[in-house]
Amino acid sequence: MAPNISPEGGEMHAIRAGRAAIDIEQHGEVCVLRCQGSFLAGLDQDYIQAKIEDIKQLNCSRVLADFHEVPLIGSTGIAFIVGVYTAIAGTAGGRFVLTGAPPLVQRVLEITRLSTVIPVAPDFGSGLAALRA
Repeated sequence: MAPNISPEGGEMHAIRAGRAAIDIEQHGEVCVLRCQGSFLAGLDQDYIQAKIEDIKQLNCSRVLADFHEVPLIGSTGIAFIVGVYTAIAGTAGGRFVLTGAPPLVQRVLEITRLSTVIPVAPDFGSGLAALRA
């Protein structure tokens, strides 16, 4: 897929599927994942795996996942978050921060205890600051 240029000037790689979308904007070593829609069962697992592979190929050591437009997540969303975290944590200096999780998504992160492993920031600005700290 040919990259597009985002309004911020970074490369943007996008694939859309069904109820959810994941756009990847690359700004040097930082990748911003702009996630939209519900990440529930039924979302194509090949799509999720392809997005994780895209992130790996971009060689981003720092990833900020913006979930402010994701009202719900289920096992598919959890699998995506864990997959990205695992891919990034395995790289030298790898850091991953999830930001903007709405209350229902935040609750799933708490129930699964992912919020004790993956840094969660309330908004994009604080997530970016945490990523760069």
